Amino acid sequence: MTSAATPAELLQAFARTRASLDGDEVTFWWTGDVHSWAPGEPYRRLFGFEGLNVARLVPDEEIGGYQLLSREAAFYLDPRTRQITETWEGRPVVHVWNDPANQRWRPFPVPVTDLGDQVCFSLEIPLAYPSPLPVEEYPDQSADDTYRALELFQFFTPRAALATDAPSVPSTMSWTRMSPWLPWMEQGARPGGLTFHCRGRKLDAYAQVPERTRAYIADHHPEFAHAPEKWSEPNETSWTYYRKLFPPNQSVRPDRPFGDR
Repeated sequence: MTSAATPAELLQAFARTRASLDGDEVTFWWTGDVHSWAPGEPYRRLFGFEGLNVARLVPDEEIGGYQLLSREAAFYLDPRTRQITETWEGRPVVHVWNDPANQRWRPFPVPVTDLGDQVCFSLEIPLAYPSPLPVEEYPDQSADDTYRALELFQFFTPRAALATDAPSVPSTMSWTRMSPWLPWMEQGARPGGLTFHCRGRKLDAYAQVPERTRAYIADHHPEFAHAPEKWSEPNETSWTYYRKLFPPNQSVRPDRPFGDR
């Protein structure tokens, strides 16, 4: 597999790496850390971070590609104990419950790098769109009416695996995200933001997700153990989820766990 392959060939190879062509559910699990940066301040590791995405691939004849139907959950951890944390500096933590987290893939020249016995697919996704949390409505949670972030993904797979006709091939991944402060951190217009730095792999089954994480999902949102059955939109994000929990001008926070809808 080289960059000389056609967009359709590259997409199929990437689809086998990221998911499975036969429509089986695929779970990716990752772990890492969240660091803060701000002008004139040292970098700080604020949280550990652990999450998963459960997805299934569906052919999309309209675009000659695929629909990736997925849900993803991720949890902020105490940076020392690596346990799921529910508070930060006296504020309640709002974990990640993105349902759905769907994508549509049409044939495109997926960036690919030859690493000898490994192949790496790279995705660089700059984001800029109207913030679900405008400053006028959320002055303590938002610093800009435009949401801006940068998502950087790398998916690695053995070259020999891609040479087979298997619908799904083994994969490891890295993920870096640069984003504003999270809404629940209530940093307002403070300059700075966050960098997420994680790595993970495609699991053989959801049962390989760490037991602690599976138990948390089972207690809060058991549907996140499976991928969606059909396409829906719009996608959920940490910002849209926060708005659902705390509608504009709501002065009293809901009397329920923040992981629950």
